[in-house]
Amino acid sequence: MRQQPWLARQPRAVLAQHQRFAHGQYGRFWMAPPGGVWLSAALPWPNGEPSTGLFGLTVALAMAEQLESHGVSAAIKWPNDLIVGSRKLAGVLPKLVFRGHHVRLARIGVGLNVCNPVPQGGIALRELLPPGRCRVRLWQLHMLLALERANQLAAHPQRVVAAADQRLWCRSVADPASGEHWAVCGIGLDGQLLLRQGTRTTSWTRWGGRSDGNL
Repeated sequence: MRQQPWLARQPRAVLAQHQRFAHGQYGRFWMAPPGGVWLSAALPWPNGEPSTGLFGLTVALAMAEQLESHGVSAAIKWPNDLIVGSRKLAGVLPKLVFRGHHVRLARIGVGLNVCNPVPQGGIALRELLPPGRCRVRLWQLHMLLALERANQLAAHPQRVVAAADQRLWCRSVADPASGEHWAVCGIGLDGQLLLRQGTRTTSWTRWGGRSDGNL
């Protein structure tokens, strides 16, 4: 893309059969075995100043909609996971690339368990759907459609916030530092989690993912 800047105006996606050194949250490395959807994409993003947090939630929402259309009800575990029951089905890793003060493109990593082995606490679509509906290529297509849908939803942040709020996995969280429990009041327009404890209010923001440069 550095040699051909016009590519920043076109969606681009790379699908992997497996990954040995996948890059996750906080820079962690993990293995992505065969049998899942492992997708990295760069998307042109509408004008404006979207936050990385809202971008990630927009993609998670679009993925949840695709799953729901096939009878799989997945909740959003803020900020970046899709959960069925209490088990992780999918995750997203967002990053916005800026040119000056304007978003040049949006980068997203997507992982969806289809028929791959999963670690403890995970779940795959093979446990939720009949074999004929658990083909990896089918779900690769559905995740690409989810990215297209996310690109459309980007122009409607209030709609994204309302729909993501309805799909939140839990309504209380514990502060990892203090152990205090907070009630979840909703999601802000920057994708932050809005919290309340009695008369006290605060918000959590997970993503600071900004990149200034070319891909």
